[in-house]
Amino acid sequence: MRTTFRRLGAAGLAVAIALAAAVSAEARQGYLIGQGDILKIAVWSQPELTGEYTVDVAGGITMPLIGAVKAEGQTIAQVEEAIRVKLADGYLVNPQVTIDVAQFKSQRVFVVGEVKAPGVVPLSGALSLVEALTRVGSLTEFAGGDLVVIRPADGKDITGPVLSGDPGAREILRVDIQQLQSRGPTSNIDLRDGDTVVVPRAEMIFVNGQVNAPGRYTYERDMTILMAISKANGVNDLGSTKRVKIIRIVDGKRVELKAELGDKVLPGDSVQVGNRWF
Repeated sequence: MRTTFRRLGAAGLAVAIALAAAVSAEARQGYLIGQGDILKIAVWSQPELTGEYTVDVAGGITMPLIGAVKAEGQTIAQVEEAIRVKLADGYLVNPQVTIDVAQFKSQRVFVVGEVKAPGVVPLSGALSLVEALTRVGSLTEFAGGDLVVIRPADGKDITGPVLSGDPGAREILRVDIQQLQSRGPTSNIDLRDGDTVVVPRAEMIFVNGQVNAPGRYTYERDMTILMAISKANGVNDLGSTKRVKIIRIVDGKRVELKAELGDKVLPGDSVQVGNRWF
C-alpha cells in the first residue's frame, strides 16, 4: 500500500473508483443525515415538491404541503418513508419519493500526519480507510509503515482532529500499510463521524562510512544490517562488509557494537561501514 498511496497512478485511481462504486446505493442508505446536509428529494409527477432541501439547525427540512419533516439522525430510507406517509395523508395517492444526498456537510473524518494534503474528508455514506487515504492524495516520503485510527468519545462535539491523549479517545486500529494492501478491501474498516486517521512520521536510521550513498534512511520493521546497507546502494570499493559496526544510544549513552550482516537495526541507529584491508 505504501507504493500505491505514494504514487496513486492510474491503477490506484481505478481501485478508488471501484471501491466508491461498490458502496454507492446500499451504503448511502445507512448514512445518518445531519445538520447542513443538502437532500435532493424527488416526488414522482410532482415538480413543485421536487428539489433540494437543506437540513436546518433544528434538524429538519420544510416542504410544501406537509411542512417540517425530521431528518437529523435518520437514514435516507426513514426520511423517504416519513415524507410518503405525510403526503399520503390527504394530499397524494400512493406517492413515490426518492432521496439522495446532494452534499454531505454534517459528518467528516480527519486525516493528519505524513500525507500530501492533510485535512477534512467528508463522510459521504460508507467511507473505508483505503478510500480516505486515497482522497488525501498520497503519503509523503517521510511516512512510516504504520497508521493509526483514533475514535473520539461517544457524544463528544468534534471540531478538529482527535489525538490518542484526548479525554475519552481510543485507538481502534493500528495497521501496517503494506499489510493493508496485501489483504485487499476486506481488511478495511468503515470510518465514522469524528474519526482521525494518523500517519506518523517514519523513524530513521543512518548509514555512513564506505557506502555508495551515505545518509539518512527510513527505518523498516525487522530491518537488518544488510538491508540498511542496500538502502545506501551497497558498499563501495573501499568498504568491507566484515568491518561493520552499529552506533546506538542506550540509556542516553553512545555505544559501539560490532555487527554482522544479519543483525537487526533499531530506529535511530547509525550503521558504520569500515575500510577493507588491502
